Amino acid sequence: AGLRGAVCQRCWLLAHYGRALRLQLPPEQHRLVVSAALRRPPRHGRGPLLLYLLDVLELPDPVLPQLPGLLGPDVPAAGLLVVGNKVDLLPADSPGHLGRLRQRVAAACAQAGLRGAPLVDVRLVSAKTGFGLEGLVSRLQRSWKCAGDVYLLGATNSGKSTLFNTLLRSDYCKSRAPDAVDRATVSPWPGTTLNLLKFPIINPTCDRIFRRQERLKEEATKTEDQLSSEERKYLNHLKKQGYLVGEVGRTFQRQKSSPVVDFDPDMLSYSIDEDPRHSPRKHEEREEFTHNEVKDARWCFDTPGIVKENCVLNLLTEKEVKLVLPTCAIVPRTFILKPGMVLFLAALGRVDYLQGEKPAWFSVVASNLLPVHIATLTNADAIYEKHAGQELLKVPMGGEERMKEFPPLVPQDITLEGIGTTEAVADIKLSSAGWVAVTAHAEEKLLLRAYTPKGTALVVREPPLLPYVSTIRGARIAGTAAYRTKKPPSLVENLKTTGRK
Repeated sequence: AGLRGAVCQRCWLLAHYGRALRLQLPPEQHRLVVSAALRRPPRHGRGPLLLYLLDVLELPDPVLPQLPGLLGPDVPAAGLLVVGNKVDLLPADSPGHLGRLRQRVAAACAQAGLRGAPLVDVRLVSAKTGFGLEGLVSRLQRSWKCAGDVYLLGATNSGKSTLFNTLLRSDYCKSRAPDAVDRATVSPWPGTTLNLLKFPIINPTCDRIFRRQERLKEEATKTEDQLSSEERKYLNHLKKQGYLVGEVGRTFQRQKSSPVVDFDPDMLSYSIDEDPRHSPRKHEEREEFTHNEVKDARWCFDTPGIVKENCVLNLLTEKEVKLVLPTCAIVPRTFILKPGMVLFLAALGRVDYLQGEKPAWFSVVASNLLPVHIATLTNADAIYEKHAGQELLKVPMGGEERMKEFPPLVPQDITLEGIGTTEAVADIKLSSAGWVAVTAHAEEKLLLRAYTPKGTALVVREPPLLPYVSTIRGARIAGTAAYRTKKPPSLVENLKTTGRK
């Protein structure tokens, strides 16, 4: 009993210091844990629902093709619901961009051959800002009800632990569970969840669904002005974090009893020669479920993240990962390049414009903390040799010693044909460091050469994820290849607009 609240050193460092012990866990071991969990005998006479979370920035998702292997004929899965996460990080490049993103996620599922289990739905959410999560909870309660267990699957850094923690504090979880269930540790370090965490799913009875719908209707009539000062402060914080913001509320709040204060007058009286005495803190009893509460419970499990192979994040230190992974709304950076010019994304990627008749636009969609540097073909190699590992290119960091162990950049030639000055023809995805959307004049043929570190994946994504991203820009900065950046406004879900600008 004394060890019940104990946590391992790794979880303590992650939770309190944002640091991780470097653990080398091969992908096979991660798959073994997840696969073994999925192959458990069905409980309550029905197989589990698989809730697969993917990072929309990573499309085509590198783990999706591995799922059919996990979902073999011996896996009794009853359904698959795919959730595209981190949509809050991407700016709206045109009306209806969310519908287009949803189609891309559905197409990626079909391309990966996910036909082993019926595809229940495809949803878009932000586990961090809460966008789309009330809709996800309603969808789960409407289609899955409380028919069986739910397993949360996904690649490392897809936001699974953040989603698990948000669902834990939502109407999807039993009202008493947040006090009795450990939250998942959230960290940019790959492979945070090493074992299965779980919380009990609430039974969505007709009465509960009705009360929940009434709460959602009431909240949808509110404007920002009607929120409390604390709520407005938190909302403004979320707006800085993402373009799409939502609120995850609770209909079924557990009434907590008021704590009884033991008053001891002797503890308050002391002479001038004495120091005040502190009463010993009583050990707080941890909440525990009763047998009746869990005997027939359906559970939502958070599984270990499946490690992405050929990923640049696997080559980086903890400090470098925090710079590369975007944590707030991405502001696109657009440059107009002529043939013979080069674009560096930190020291993790490079795009050379080798041949073409006219200038073309290159829009960088990556963490705002990663620097972009423009050079010419004649001096690009010298710049990389001199500044890789230094402040100009920033990542990797650590100087010459760091670069000795870092893989060299390897090239891949790419041929594209422009479709117009406002629509990108393709994205050049530089592993998980970000991507460069290429926009060129109609029928203009371009020869490009892109580089990523050896052993990492370079993907030409056609069609591009944000085809009109080059239009999200300000005026050209005189004497440079760069345009001024422009950040679109945030959209708040489930709040009535006041009509003010």
